[in-house]
Amino acid sequence: MLTQIKTVFSRSQSTILQDAAGVMSLVVILVVALHLPVGI
Repeated sequence: MLTQIKTVFSRSQSTILQDAAGVMSLVVILVVALHLPVGI
């Protein structure tokens, strides 16, 4: 199973990096949205 995980990671390394960037952008949007004042 460990070799399968390594194979999948090596084949899709560029998309994993893109997905990680997308997740980080969603986290930033969430943090900013939570810090907005209530009375907008």
